[in-house]
Amino acid sequence: MAADLPTRARVVIVGGGVIGCSVAYHLAKIGWSDVVLLERKQLTSGTTWHAAGLVGQLRPSINMTKLAKYTAELYRGLEAETGQATGYRQCGSLSLATNVERFEELKRSASMAKVFDLPVHVVGPAEIKALYPIASVDDVVGGIHIPSDGYANAVDITQALAKGARAGGVRIFENTKVTAIRQDGERVTGVDTAQGRIDADYVVLCGGMWTRDLAASVGVAAPLHACEHYYVLFEGVEGLTPELPVLRDYDHCAYYKYDAGKLLVGAFEPQARPWGMGGISEDFCFDEIAGDFAHFEPVLIDAMRRVPALETAGLKKFFCGPESFTPDVRYHLGESAELKNCFVAAGLNSIGLQSAGGVGKVMAEWIRDGRPPADLWTVDVRRNMPFQINRKYLRERVSESLGLLYATHWPFKQYATARGVRRSAIHDRVAAAGACHGEAFGWERPNWYAPPGTAPEYHYSYGRQNWFEHSAREHCAVRKTVGLFDQSSFAKFRLEGADATAVLNQVCANDIDVAQGRLVYTQWLNESGGIEADLTVTRLEENAYLIVTAAETEIRDFNWLKRHIPADSRCVLTNVTSGLGVMSIMGPNARALLQSLTPNDLSDAAFPFATSQQIELGYAIVRASRITYVGELGWELYVPTEFMTGVYDAIVEAGPRFGLVHAGYHALNSLRMEKGYRHWGHDITDEDTPLEAGLGFAVKLNKPGGFIGREALVRQKAEGLKQRLVQFRLGSPDPLIYHNEPIWQGEAIVGYIRSGMYAHTLGAAVGLGYVATPDGATPDLQGFEIEIAGVRHPATASLRPMFDPANLRIKQ
Repeated sequence: MAADLPTRARVVIVGGGVIGCSVAYHLAKIGWSDVVLLERKQLTSGTTWHAAGLVGQLRPSINMTKLAKYTAELYRGLEAETGQATGYRQCGSLSLATNVERFEELKRSASMAKVFDLPVHVVGPAEIKALYPIASVDDVVGGIHIPSDGYANAVDITQALAKGARAGGVRIFENTKVTAIRQDGERVTGVDTAQGRIDADYVVLCGGMWTRDLAASVGVAAPLHACEHYYVLFEGVEGLTPELPVLRDYDHCAYYKYDAGKLLVGAFEPQARPWGMGGISEDFCFDEIAGDFAHFEPVLIDAMRRVPALETAGLKKFFCGPESFTPDVRYHLGESAELKNCFVAAGLNSIGLQSAGGVGKVMAEWIRDGRPPADLWTVDVRRNMPFQINRKYLRERVSESLGLLYATHWPFKQYATARGVRRSAIHDRVAAAGACHGEAFGWERPNWYAPPGTAPEYHYSYGRQNWFEHSAREHCAVRKTVGLFDQSSFAKFRLEGADATAVLNQVCANDIDVAQGRLVYTQWLNESGGIEADLTVTRLEENAYLIVTAAETEIRDFNWLKRHIPADSRCVLTNVTSGLGVMSIMGPNARALLQSLTPNDLSDAAFPFATSQQIELGYAIVRASRITYVGELGWELYVPTEFMTGVYDAIVEAGPRFGLVHAGYHALNSLRMEKGYRHWGHDITDEDTPLEAGLGFAVKLNKPGGFIGREALVRQKAEGLKQRLVQFRLGSPDPLIYHNEPIWQGEAIVGYIRSGMYAHTLGAAVGLGYVATPDGATPDLQGFEIEIAGVRHPATASLRPMFDPANLRIKQ
């Protein structure tokens, strides 16, 4: 084979597991035949070969479930297409709940599945027993049954995908290790192998547990780490038949699958064992690892209770093999932020087989089109922060990640491991004030504040959690007096230079060529008009701008702007996130509080809304920007990091006279939700346009020079909108909305909730969701219901914010 190694290819895929072969197969399907796949040893020899073979479809989000559904559909026809056996069997699946909270989660998932017609049946213990007679259901509350789920042989599926890829012209080379990724400092240019060099336009890293190191070698962040993954095979299991569905016993961390006359029992235990800390052997090929039977024994004991026939069955095989896991238990997909045309498809968190079809499809389309084919932000490799490839961080975090696959997906669930990575300058002060910190993108952020005598810790539930009333107090204080938010995690960039205005105005949908000291709310769009970023731009000087965006999108947004700066432009972009802390002072008393601390005039006449000035505060000079994300009078204070504690102390000392209350991110979310403010990644994505999202006021179609995405918006405006973002409020104060709940109008599902929160001023849960408008007309806002865990609840709908629709409070 080495003699046939080409010197050039359009695409080089690194890694011959099920993911790499699926990418190759789908590239061939779209007509890209000049593709080379390189495998260091043999196809499937890394981790694919020992996959348990489950093919499930229901995931925590809409788009991930769509990808899994496509995977199952692909596998059903793959054998007929390629002639290669796949071992695919559609036997259905059962998921058990042994407590009411888990049952609530499963019922919410079943409701979500209705949005895209995936049949999911809620079942009781008797139905479960009928479907799985050898299971004990004495402790089972209920569950869900998915008839279209199944299992397959991972090696056979991979070989079928490889055969289909070869039929489309893809060349596959085994025993060809990639020794280096070639690049010119801006984009990938090919790979080096022991057998020679291959120049390429695109390189796709599908190297499984080897991907972190390979990506890091060219400065790309793809954080993942291997963990030990266990299963056992029992033989002679009385009552075992091929017709049994796959069984998932989440509360006991186990899954059960018929396997050629034997029963396979595997686990995702809460405390996993990281593996490969000292590196992976060069000879690793179809290898097992020693494992620790004592570590797996508690799962086995529970398994014998669930399936009593295992007590007399024979233990045929105890297996332990490595699987790679990511810090947030989500894949890494797409083009890297650091290197153009370097794509990643790795970190599948032990669900590679059941994800591979969808992953291959979207990767092929992403490579072809230069952008993701759908909203894939939750798995976009650009979400990763540079620090996350730190090995110590990864070892600690993945010990928790593995178990989270089967843990209850509580609303507001916080990680327990690898904490304290990024802290604001006032972290210790707000902790002393009672802050219960959550972790987001490495940042420790105050989510809510515990009053004296209350422990700042979470007690999880699908109902009102222990912090509900404390956050309500913060929410109401911001509406009635004034609140202090630590928002230092904001991502902050400076763009400066003679061409800064021209460059930024091409990227922004709004007009940022404004007077110095003006602050502009804007979106960055793609060529289809989808929203790539949602942020503010402040003109600091004639040729200098401050861009403020969400912590979550720091890498993505910086990369988006950087890639849209022409090579000959006279401007420079700098990430100044770490240099500036942020405190937001929000509420009716915000002006009075801050005016008591500064000689600068904060009156509406001297300091109008959407402007920014430098003011004296404490011993510091800070940038005060009059803007809001809570729907109240207020200022965001941008403070050099070393001055943060002094400014904070001055504000807190003066605060009691004005009713100052510390407020956290849960209150921030409930405040913005009742005001109808959008959140990028939930309410607005790269699939949604500003016109659909009700943000047309922030678009200047007629500004000189236009902007990226303008033509798409002009067309959409002429043709009529196919969907509109609507705010909903439940009629009852009891149910809670989180996300993905179906929106009913009459007997039709017309959309789903993108984000939800309890709105304390409005007295009920509210949500934002798009409603289909096929004829382009304004939607009928009557007769809506929101389905929560199988129950439909009447809801009021509005295109305008339900709280202060005239914006009187923010401009006082």
